[in-house]
Amino acid sequence: MKHFFLHISALLLFTLVACQGGNNTQSTTTSFIDDYGRTVQVPSSPTRIVSVSPAATEIIFALGGEQLLVGRTDFCNYPPEASSIESIGGITNLNIEKVASLKPDLIITASMVSEQTVSTLQKLGIPVVSVLEKEHLEDLYANIERIGQLIGKPQAADSLNQALQQQMGNLHKPTADPVPSIYYVIGFGSGGNYTAGGNTFINELLTYAGARNIAADIQGWNYSLEALMAADPDYVIVRQEDSASFCQTRPYNNLTAVKQGQVIALPAGLLDLQAPRNIKAIQIISKAIK
Repeated sequence: MKHFFLHISALLLFTLVACQGGNNTQSTTTSFIDDYGRTVQVPSSPTRIVSVSPAATEIIFALGGEQLLVGRTDFCNYPPEASSIESIGGITNLNIEKVASLKPDLIITASMVSEQTVSTLQKLGIPVVSVLEKEHLEDLYANIERIGQLIGKPQAADSLNQALQQQMGNLHKPTADPVPSIYYVIGFGSGGNYTAGGNTFINELLTYAGARNIAADIQGWNYSLEALMAADPDYVIVRQEDSASFCQTRPYNNLTAVKQGQVIALPAGLLDLQAPRNIKAIQIISKAIK
């Protein structure tokens, strides 16, 4: 009798393991083509996501998917609640071991994460999808839709896009003639001058706000101090934390915009990330230059 019960117990255990193994072999993934053109098999309903993108983190929160996030970068600090999620380090120097320890079933990266780093992450055996920032406002809507698909919230993505597009439709249309010129400060000082060239999404946002980007004729982010001083823009946009320093530093303090108090200080991330807050940035700039 004792051997009989041991046999039955072993049979039940074998059956349980076999059933669990059968469930694991069932298709629970779907194909997704990311912005590097890679076909990635992603979980149909991910439950543990690591975001290596401040923009993706913001979008995931906006879609109500914050409970899925188990890791984020040091720069994923919006909304403020994101700071409670465990950090994996920086973007260009993220901690691969930390990422692995979080046991994610999906990793989302963005433009600042190189293809080489993506390849390194892939070696962990975890699906890695790159959703890159692009040149146009329409690309923001597309990225929201793609991330909504990735995290299983397509309807929330549709609703968010509709709300953002409605906000754009209600946007104040500046009528100033001539169109005021503007310069966006990304970096300044001894390290060089950096702004948003004509092939960036920021350039398009400035245009939507009713301004003329003085750096629209360049490609990329490098700008010369001589060109800035010669253009002497009507307005300057700078991050709030850099505003006082910029306005007090020579020769920037000689710009007309600085002298006339036409410096627009924006919270970090409002304009420099391709994220839902871009619409708020357009509204603020449009109101400031009307």
